[in-house]
Amino acid sequence: MSYVFLVAGLSLLVFGGDILVRGAVALAVRMNIPHLIIGLTIVAFGTSAPELLISIRAALSDLSGITLGNVVGSNIANIWLVLGVPALISAICCDQKNIHHNYFFMLGACIILAALCFWSPLTIWHGVVLSVLMLLFLGDCFYRARQHKNEAEALDEDVEELIEEIEGSKETSLWKMVSLVILGLIGLAIGAELTIKGAVEIAKAFGVSDTTIGLTVVAIGTSLPELAATVMAAIRGHSGLALGNAIGSNIYNICGVLGITALITPIAVDPVFLSFDLWVMIAASLSILPFIIFKWKINKMVGVIFLLAYGLYTYKVLELGRIQSIDQAANQAASQSASQAVINSGAVKV
Repeated sequence: MSYVFLVAGLSLLVFGGDILVRGAVALAVRMNIPHLIIGLTIVAFGTSAPELLISIRAALSDLSGITLGNVVGSNIANIWLVLGVPALISAICCDQKNIHHNYFFMLGACIILAALCFWSPLTIWHGVVLSVLMLLFLGDCFYRARQHKNEAEALDEDVEELIEEIEGSKETSLWKMVSLVILGLIGLAIGAELTIKGAVEIAKAFGVSDTTIGLTVVAIGTSLPELAATVMAAIRGHSGLALGNAIGSNIYNICGVLGITALITPIAVDPVFLSFDLWVMIAASLSILPFIIFKWKINKMVGVIFLLAYGLYTYKVLELGRIQSIDQAANQAASQSASQAVINSGAVKV
């Protein structure tokens, strides 16, 4: 039943996020908000809504391993998995406008997050730092976009197509737009609840921590929309969109999702993040640095290497989770034995 909860939850997250974005964009279009603002805020935050709801729900349930694991695991998956798969279909170009700028902002956000985690738990002041970074990124995007003669150049092609599709739709009644937003929020809330429930039950069944499940199952699940979008873009011959989407998603995950969650409730940091996963996230980010600097294409061979790296990382996470579970069981058994010895000792004296 836990798998049913997980699949149903992830499906509702994807469905809820999609109709929330469509409803919110329709409202924004009706209010004559410029495409640039819609693309950089409403669409960007809307597509990160599943990660945000999962993170908040998990943190409030004292499952911080899923909260941080979802973000860190998703960021690793967004590079090695989400870029690796479409690269097998069509080489990914790395010469897009402003890609250097956004990439180094993402790399900086990864390093800052790693540093902040050493002052765990992540609390309000951590959330303020990350949220300020998010605002700085958005402000910078607006400033650079305003320099373009055509503001649409600052938006991804699929975002512009979505806005134009909604503009041309005949179903523009206000109640339908509001209904989409409400249904999206409800779907996200229920989806987050079911996903957390399923993830926790699976973790218990396999004897691994919630951190392990957050880094693998939940992270991959919340990265599926990005993966599907990049694969479809590659099939249509627009694989270059994958890199910008991956970088943007990672920035929103760190600064937006974790920033907002930390403002709401503290996020505990499992020691395994400090010793392994945060460094893998930084390594994954650095793995695309040569392609950004020299504008090399991410071809099939690189795609295979990325997928192998992600497979190895996933195996290592599961192995570490298994070892950690064995150690915890051994410690618990030792503690129970010590307690029983004390009880027996007291009984003998009596």
